[in-house]
Amino acid sequence: MNLSETLSADFIDAQYRKYKSDPSSLSDDWQFFFKGFELAGATGPAGADPDQALRQARVGALIHRYRDIGHLLACMDPLSACPTAHPLLDLDAFGLDTADLDRLFAAPGLIEPGPAPLKEIVGRLKQTYCHSIGVEYMHLQDPDERRWLQARMEPVKNRADLSAADRIDLLKKLAAASLFEKFLNKKYVGVTRFSLEGGEALIPFLDVMRRRAVEAGCREIILGMAHRGRLNVLCNILGKPAEEIFSEFESCYDPQDLVGSGDVKYHIGYLTEHRMADGTPLSLYLVSNPSHLEAVNPVVEGIARARQDGLADGGDKMVLPVLLHGDAAFAGQGVVAETLNMSQLKGYRTGGTVHVIINNQIGYTTLPEDARSTRYSTDVAKMLMVPIFHVHGEDPEAVVHVARLAADYRYRFGKDVVIDLVCYRRYGHNEGDEPYFTQPTMYQRIRQRPSLDRVYGDGLVADGLVSKTDVADLERSINSRLDKAYEEIHGSTCLFPEPRFFKEWEMVSGSYTHDPVETAVDKDTLVQLANRLAAVPDGFTVHPRLKGVLDKRLEAATSGEGIDWAGAEALAFASLLAEGHTVRLSGQDVGRGTFSQRHSVLWDYETGQPHVPLNHLQAGQASFDVFNSLLAEAGVLGFEYGYAVTRPQTLTLWEAQFGDFVNNAQCVIDLFIASGQDKWQQLCGLTLLLPHGWEGLGPEHSSARLERFLQLCAGDNMQVGNPTTPAQYFHLLRRQIRAPFRKPLILMTPKSLLRHPMAVSSLKDLTGGRFRPVLDDAEATASVRKVIFCSGKIYYQLITRRQQINAADTAILRLEQLYPFPEKAVRAVIGRYKKANAWTWVQEEPENMGAWQFIRPRLAALLKKPLGYVGRNASASPATGFPRVYKMEQDGIVDRAIGPHNQAGGMAG
Repeated sequence: MNLSETLSADFIDAQYRKYKSDPSSLSDDWQFFFKGFELAGATGPAGADPDQALRQARVGALIHRYRDIGHLLACMDPLSACPTAHPLLDLDAFGLDTADLDRLFAAPGLIEPGPAPLKEIVGRLKQTYCHSIGVEYMHLQDPDERRWLQARMEPVKNRADLSAADRIDLLKKLAAASLFEKFLNKKYVGVTRFSLEGGEALIPFLDVMRRRAVEAGCREIILGMAHRGRLNVLCNILGKPAEEIFSEFESCYDPQDLVGSGDVKYHIGYLTEHRMADGTPLSLYLVSNPSHLEAVNPVVEGIARARQDGLADGGDKMVLPVLLHGDAAFAGQGVVAETLNMSQLKGYRTGGTVHVIINNQIGYTTLPEDARSTRYSTDVAKMLMVPIFHVHGEDPEAVVHVARLAADYRYRFGKDVVIDLVCYRRYGHNEGDEPYFTQPTMYQRIRQRPSLDRVYGDGLVADGLVSKTDVADLERSINSRLDKAYEEIHGSTCLFPEPRFFKEWEMVSGSYTHDPVETAVDKDTLVQLANRLAAVPDGFTVHPRLKGVLDKRLEAATSGEGIDWAGAEALAFASLLAEGHTVRLSGQDVGRGTFSQRHSVLWDYETGQPHVPLNHLQAGQASFDVFNSLLAEAGVLGFEYGYAVTRPQTLTLWEAQFGDFVNNAQCVIDLFIASGQDKWQQLCGLTLLLPHGWEGLGPEHSSARLERFLQLCAGDNMQVGNPTTPAQYFHLLRRQIRAPFRKPLILMTPKSLLRHPMAVSSLKDLTGGRFRPVLDDAEATASVRKVIFCSGKIYYQLITRRQQINAADTAILRLEQLYPFPEKAVRAVIGRYKKANAWTWVQEEPENMGAWQFIRPRLAALLKKPLGYVGRNASASPATGFPRVYKMEQDGIVDRAIGPHNQAGGMAG
């Protein structure tokens, strides 16, 4: 039985009797427990008195429970009276009473050396676990971690050892945070800024935590946070000049200088190079973040992992991710759990993240009892077996102590750590909101509270560390700096700031071009790579059925004919790796591939050991990193977006198990992938592989919602393709790295075409070609009367029907890239068919889905003729779940587009 369970005196007595009669009848935990305290009792004043030994065991249980749930008595809430008692922590809960308070008991690890009165033991426990810091750590399963934490909390009673200089510096940080907000409130009355007032202790926390991290080897911090306090963090932690912040309030930019749509000031990111007091360099990057609060979490982790991967060994020590959360959002948003779940996974871990909840004890107007089903907003983090520190937001010295503990724990154990900064929000959700409408009593209490810098300053004055004049001079100095910055900006025209980002992007363009990109690879190189892909280590046993697949893949490459989709993909990856470009592929089951097509990881049939051929091509090659992901789309896609915006020379790919599953990550697409460049000038070369196509598998296994991506397309923000041949896929993957620009690439990839006998390419297509956004009909003549446009899998059904009924008057054109729309290429192709009098768009998707609504006006503008539609009728569901209905619909599309097929071999009358 676990000692963290609720203990009663009777239960302890019963367990002790079992121990005395048969120690082996108890768990190891209980045996260790009684043995230790029996020995301790035997050395005490009562000798080997069994009653004293039993009392000692009860004291041991009391100590354990204070460590476990002492946080229930902690004084953490600035707005509420401190709790004074809890029934589970009363003496009588352990069979002890006030008469025992003067008895001597051993408290190994808590009070050393020798025994101490129980009242001293209880006092030490309350000071450590029930003062301004409440700690949850006994759920940790590693005893070393527990002992490490106890050794850093109990001897110092969870108090910071601060010198006079430390305390004065702490006052300076609090004053800077407070006066910054007051200045904005005075100069920009009622303007939304999401003030930090009530939570100013965040600033010294971040300052102390970064110093501690730098001492441990940190050289980069990647920060993610929502709105609350963001401007304050930018100014007082990242050192963003006040002039730049005021410029955003003034909107004093020359309209001619503006780039993109821009974003509100409390969303925008910032990169800075900082030097610590001893000259140690530290890079700090606050990631741009939309209003969907926690959506930035996996993006930050992806950026941090990318920066770590770009460094030599020890990257996880050098790059630290820090996430700042709101209490309601941390408890309420599922992406939080997804991101936490990543923290120890091979493909996504970042060596531990410091999480700070700015706990305003309210979400907009919603109180905690209406926002979560747990006591603390942090309870979801217990899934990780990491410590959680709840700290009183108006005890800045306790906050500093927790900052040091958090940084030290992260660097000692390489795991996340969570800090719950319990504070309040001095004003409403934003500066235009009236909180008295919904929380009048709460805000009456807040209204009466002085600012934290004043309270702490008065304390230093009382201690004789500073004078009132010193405090006044400090305030005057800070206000003077802010006034000077304001006067420089106010009423002037200012330059639009250039976005700062990592130097790896300096030679990469954000402007798309239709100019062809050379992506061909010479024959000898491809054949050599194909042979290496087929090679396995000596003694490695490939599954018999899989060996045939791999042999066929090698034969296709060496013979030059019949290269299928997976084979072309492997050659594209291999060629990029040989050229020095890392390839990172993640998603659900991507190692094998959802459709058992990829097999980038081979597993020994006898031993179960893995082998990744793409990592054994040649000396000096780049690495191929393939990760079967956790079962989460939003978190993983956010992570890969973060990775891709950090490493432009890496081909970063995310594959959905089925294209439909990207629905669960739509927020990442809307908020980051589609709009990141326009809002924040943040380039990204992420590739999405989305299996798409009607195969009779029902509504959730058909559509990657092509129409949604196309609806988001504007300003050359993304590339959207629906390629039909392995060669086209090969060239698209290589173009994504070899092009001078970086844009997200959204690919509708196939399912049945992975093994379709017609969906193959020759080696010549890879060695001599390049990606073509429009594929003309090689068999059609200029005299055709009917022209069909299509995209994707439906092409093979159309071409098959044309052959069946010998419809030689029909040309079938494939639009392989839907956006940016290849107008010049389309115009050149349709120019061949001057005699055509019927033009039709054909698709598998319902009329209100797929590419039709997007393509219709663009093709019509080029044709200047009516454009017909053949496809499924408009529908609320992407596809039917009835196989017979699916077949009737699919056949009907081809019948209407080309003509019905008489089973006897001719055309129906």
